[in-house]
Amino acid sequence: MHNLAIVLHKKGHIVTGSDDEIYDPARSRLASYNLLPPETGWHPEKITSDIDLVILGMHARQDNPELLKSQKLGLKILSFPEFLYEQTRNKKRIVVTGSHGKTTITSMIMHVFMHAGLKFDYMAGSALKGFETTVGLSGESTVAVFEGDEYLTSAIDRRPKFLHYKPDIAILNGIAWDHMNIFRTFEEYKDQFRQLISAITPGGTLIYFNDDPDVGEIAGKARSDIRKIPYKVHGYFRNRLGVFAATHERVVPVKFFGEHNMQNLSAAKEACLQAGISEDAFYEAVRTFEGASGRLQKLKESERGIVFYDFAHAPSKVKATINAVAENYPDKKIVACLELHTYSSLNSEFIPQYRNTMEKAGEAFVYFSPNTAKMKHLPPLNPLEVKEAFGGDNIKVFTSTEDLFGNILKNRKDNSVFLFMSSGNFNGYDLEKLAGLLV
Repeated sequence: MHNLAIVLHKKGHIVTGSDDEIYDPARSRLASYNLLPPETGWHPEKITSDIDLVILGMHARQDNPELLKSQKLGLKILSFPEFLYEQTRNKKRIVVTGSHGKTTITSMIMHVFMHAGLKFDYMAGSALKGFETTVGLSGESTVAVFEGDEYLTSAIDRRPKFLHYKPDIAILNGIAWDHMNIFRTFEEYKDQFRQLISAITPGGTLIYFNDDPDVGEIAGKARSDIRKIPYKVHGYFRNRLGVFAATHERVVPVKFFGEHNMQNLSAAKEACLQAGISEDAFYEAVRTFEGASGRLQKLKESERGIVFYDFAHAPSKVKATINAVAENYPDKKIVACLELHTYSSLNSEFIPQYRNTMEKAGEAFVYFSPNTAKMKHLPPLNPLEVKEAFGGDNIKVFTSTEDLFGNILKNRKDNSVFLFMSSGNFNGYDLEKLAGLLV
């Protein structure tokens, strides 16, 4: 939302906003454009009939006083995804979906488009080198690429966000149950992606990962007017010189690694080809792609070891990330640390989904804050039950960041790769400082 505010401000619109809490980097960035609200909280008296449009974020509650005032005045109200669609309704929209890999694929497509000199609109879930904001809207572009989230649109619209984008080209990269607080069963979760495919524009295209049986099942029932393009994990190999993406015709050095990223590469390639980018231009561009912020992001490397941070939180992503690091560093000890932070991951009914996800780590640490579970109105978790649910003798469970990081520092060894995974922030712990102590 704060990125969109900056973009609209730079386009010449008068933009105001409100929130109950505003943290950095949003706070500092809004302040730099003189867009930071003078006070936090909700002030319905500031909602007046001369407002052209209210853009509603997903975290505003249904009884939000500013929302109620906007409805009472009959103001035009659009959700974030509805607004992006309105801005791009006459453009070719590429929407990247799936339970994992969305941000990386979206960022990869954006990087290729930028490298090729193609003007485009975009929305990504993370910062990317070369882009000031995670949202971009241009009057000169004919194509848009959006990261399509299956989570709810807003308090007054319980549909998944990605349905509003009405994709001309949809990517479906994999399905693994998530958001248990909203989608109570795996079948209910899968149904959101069935609806996505139904929302593809007439004559549109579905690009899908053919080795995921659930994706294959859904793709197989797509409308007859939809063109279907299946893809697999891109060929690759690793040697002492680095990691290389490989086809029968070419070998290309890349700066990312792991099977899941090679799957992402195949998805991005198919989308770029559909947008008119040549194979030569695509592979030339991906040579310099360094990844999205927070996605297997290297915090520090020295002769003593390496420290990574990854946004991983869902079971499938945790396993894919650990496996990628273990595959890329076969001669190093892998120390993996996961924070349980989402509603699903803190739910005792869902935690068994994590079984054996951390088996490739030499040491595996699982951390959760009892206070976070309490704030989400969940019953308290038992550390012993969490350990049992994850499985494996390498699992250690902590409920205190001081104990957790103290244990990791005390037992650290050289030639290790440390991997910290979370959609939270480890109770505000400074991972950059920790990385300096570790390696």
